[in-house]
Amino acid sequence: MAKKPTYDRGAEDVGNIVSLEHVNLLVPDQGLATLFYISGLGLTRDPYLMTGTDIMWVNAGRNQFHLPTRGTQVLRGHTALVINDFEQLPGRLENVRKELKGTKFAFKRERGRIDATCPWGNQYRCYPAGKRFGKMSHGIPYVCFDVPEGAADPIKRFYAEIFDAPARTGTFDGAPAAFVCVGPDQELIFREKAGRQATFDGHHIQVYLGDFSGPHRRLLERGLITEESDQHQYRFEMIVDPDNGKPVFQIEHEVRSLHHPLYARPLVNRNPGQRNMTYLAGADTLRVG
Repeated sequence: MAKKPTYDRGAEDVGNIVSLEHVNLLVPDQGLATLFYISGLGLTRDPYLMTGTDIMWVNAGRNQFHLPTRGTQVLRGHTALVINDFEQLPGRLENVRKELKGTKFAFKRERGRIDATCPWGNQYRCYPAGKRFGKMSHGIPYVCFDVPEGAADPIKRFYAEIFDAPARTGTFDGAPAAFVCVGPDQELIFREKAGRQATFDGHHIQVYLGDFSGPHRRLLERGLITEESDQHQYRFEMIVDPDNGKPVFQIEHEVRSLHHPLYARPLVNRNPGQRNMTYLAGADTLRVG
């Protein structure tokens, strides 16, 4: 008799946070932001929404960066990007170096990735698609935050107990870290870092929830809701130890239900390799699933 196959059903669990949709960072200059995010990284300006000079939405697969033009914000840590045409990335970044001279822009090759810094100091780790990132061929697989020493365990428990999200502790870049599932092939990583922590400057992330009311109730009971946006959305900033309410880390979360009008909105992703002199018909867009 043939041996029956066995399966790890738990490996398929996503939990209550079904998607990390966007990262929001203020930028002071939309022209420089265009050079870095569009011309350099090869991402796509959303052609349908927020088309003025006061804000830019940038598509990266099924994910986005929201870049309001009214200040400067720097994420405390780094954001990972899976780049569809990874081998072409160094050339694009080199092409914008001259125009970004005098800013904090930089990039360098590391083992299996390219590290890039935006004109205002935001850090990105860019990777080719691969088994590590599941089915994602273009997008944001994780955001990693630098958090105080001792914060990983209470952060893990916060997301597990408040949001019913699969969460674990482990190591990342040689330091203790919490890993929180925020959708298929997506994670939030909270890596402990010694020393003084940078002051929170108001940047935010946005997530979609299956159970929208349960986390709201638990956050409200703890006095953590900071904005009742509308029927489909609320916000909070402080991650606390669920056992005693002690603040652990501050990062604004824009929390949306699956009934939000923008949930699962199809995003346009261009093929950054297209050129007018070498144009290929039918190759304007990337297929990102």
